[in-house]
Amino acid sequence: MSENIVIVKKEPPLAWVIMNRPKANALNVALINALDKAFDELWFQQDIHVVILMGAGDRFFSAGADLKEPPTLTLGVPMAVAQMDTALLMAKLTTKIEKFPKIVIAAIRGFALGGGCELACACDFRVAAKGSQLGQPEVDRGIIPGWGGTIRLPRLIGLAKAKELILSGEPINEEEAYRIGLVNKVFSFENFEEEVRQYALKLAKGPPVAQRVAKYALNFGSQGPVDAGLIFEGALASIATASEDAREGVMAFLEKREPKFKGA
Repeated sequence: MSENIVIVKKEPPLAWVIMNRPKANALNVALINALDKAFDELWFQQDIHVVILMGAGDRFFSAGADLKEPPTLTLGVPMAVAQMDTALLMAKLTTKIEKFPKIVIAAIRGFALGGGCELACACDFRVAAKGSQLGQPEVDRGIIPGWGGTIRLPRLIGLAKAKELILSGEPINEEEAYRIGLVNKVFSFENFEEEVRQYALKLAKGPPVAQRVAKYALNFGSQGPVDAGLIFEGALASIATASEDAREGVMAFLEKREPKFKGA
């Protein structure tokens, strides 16, 4: 594995996690493992509040699975078993992002296709540069999304639109992605990184404890019965209410000043 297959740049309160596999940042086992390790290393770093995931260069967030690297060659086991192993490896990464205690932004400049789109869907926010395209083209190759596309995409944009993207295989541009709710913000191509930085810094000013438990409530509270979800939400709300940040938030409101959250 190249030591630079994933580049982590810390810029507290932000961190940039950059996929670095020219030309298309295609996802293979080595890159998935390197991303998993990067998120592990950032997990407990208290000075980092927002992580920005992006692809190196200005043409690809990620083109998806590396079709030039068959799983049989990578893992040395039968094709079906290798495909399942890779899918489970990717599921481990995307679930880790959903459970990650900080906000994760997928910063898309260029193409986010197939597994690249699925990886972006696991993030808390997706922002795109002008001229970007997102999609699930797997059906054009006689396969289907296998890294969360049929699960997360309908939850983000609804079943009808998810079917349209997955069954047609046709990508959509950043404006259409914004219109249907797949993308949260559209930024300029030329000043993309700076506009992403400013967007992330605004989010980083929020109370980390409340943001973390709200993320968990949103990501996991609806996966079971309503009664269980309400109890889960109530327990998480209690954690936020008991935090020092909650007391600071109330005092700042009463004193008519900006709060200074510490993540405690």
